[in-house]
Amino acid sequence: MVELTLLGVFVGAIAGFFGIGGGAILIPILLLLGYEIKEAIGISVVQMVFSSIYGSYLNNKKGNLDIPMVITIGIGGAVGAFFSGNITSSFSDKTLEIVFLSFILFALIKMFFKTTHSVVQRDVSSVTLFTIGFILGAISMSVGVGGGLLLVPILVGVLHIELKKAISAGLFFVVFSSISGVISHSLSRDINFESGIIIGLASMIGVYIGIIFKDKIESKLQKKILLGFYLLIFIYLIDRIFING
Repeated sequence: MVELTLLGVFVGAIAGFFGIGGGAILIPILLLLGYEIKEAIGISVVQMVFSSIYGSYLNNKKGNLDIPMVITIGIGGAVGAFFSGNITSSFSDKTLEIVFLSFILFALIKMFFKTTHSVVQRDVSSVTLFTIGFILGAISMSVGVGGGLLLVPILVGVLHIELKKAISAGLFFVVFSSISGVISHSLSRDINFESGIIIGLASMIGVYIGIIFKDKIESKLQKKILLGFYLLIFIYLIDRIFING
C-alpha cells in the first residue's frame, strides 16, 4: 500500500510535468517490481484516468489548455482506444514490449529534431486531427501509455505548437484515451483495479506538483529534461528486451 502510494505520487509528478499519462514510467517500474507486461498495462490504464482528469483540470484553470483543438484529437483517441484491449490480448508480451520501445524511439527523435519557436503554428483539418487521435489511441493504449508520450512530440515537431501548450494538450488527450482504454481492457481481460486505483489516487498529488514545476521552468530546460527522460526509458527497454530479457 505504502509502496504503491509513493509510486503514484512519483508517476503523477512525471505525468503533470511532461504532459503524459504516466504509463511510460509506471510500466517499466512495475516490470522491475515483478509484474508481467499485460498486468502492468492494465494498472497503468486505470492510473491514467485519475492523473489525466485532475491534471487537465489544473491546466485549464491556469489557461494553458486549447480545448477545441484537443477535443477533436481526443474523440479520435477514444474511438481508437476502444480497440486496445483486443490488440493487447492478441499479441505476445515480447511484441508489446518492442512496440513500446518503438514509441519511445519515435518520441525521442521528434523531440530532438523539434522545430524552433519562431515557426508559425500549422492549421490542420479536423479529419487529420481525428485520424491522429485514432491511431494514437489504438496503439498507445495497447501498450499502456495514454498517447501523450507521442502526441506532445507530434504537436511540437509537426504542428509547431509551443511546448508548454503541447504538454497540456497531451495530458488532456489522455483523458479520452484512458477512459475508453479502461472499458476496452475490462471487456477483454481481467485488470488489477485495486493497484491501479491506489496508484491513481496518489498520482493526483504528484500531478499537482508536476504542473507547478512545468509552469515555472523555462521551455529550453524542460525540453532537455524531456529528452533525458525518454532516453533513460529507451536504454532501460533496450537492456530488458535485447540484453537481459
